[in-house]
Amino acid sequence: MIGRLNHVAIAVPDLAAATAIYRDTLGARVSAPQEEPDHGVTVVFVELPNTKIELLQPLGDASPIQAFLERNPSGGVHHVCYEVEDILAARDKLKSQGARVLGDGEPKIGAHGKPVLFLHPKNFCGTLVELEQV
Repeated sequence: MIGRLNHVAIAVPDLAAATAIYRDTLGARVSAPQEEPDHGVTVVFVELPNTKIELLQPLGDASPIQAFLERNPSGGVHHVCYEVEDILAARDKLKSQGARVLGDGEPKIGAHGKPVLFLHPKNFCGTLVELEQV
């Protein structure tokens, strides 16, 4: 069902500082910051030859990333994102197997302009999983 790894997301307390580390210290190409109000984050993407790293910073006090950073003040890996061909079919299959889909279960448009869903970490080895339709 899942396809390739789309990205690994890292929550950071300071997006500009994290961008500088990846761009200036590691020499990576980093996108411009992009606000995603529906998800409560500002993101940049670090482009790698085989995948991407998404750096996330809270956008507003109600951001779900804010709670993560309160528990992990230095930041850390927040989720992994896998590609799927049909997000609704993937959702329905996973739900029929007992997986919990977060939110209302309906896909939202993610940072790449494609439908995404998040799956509960307790069903996936303690890891928050994002599915993105490609």
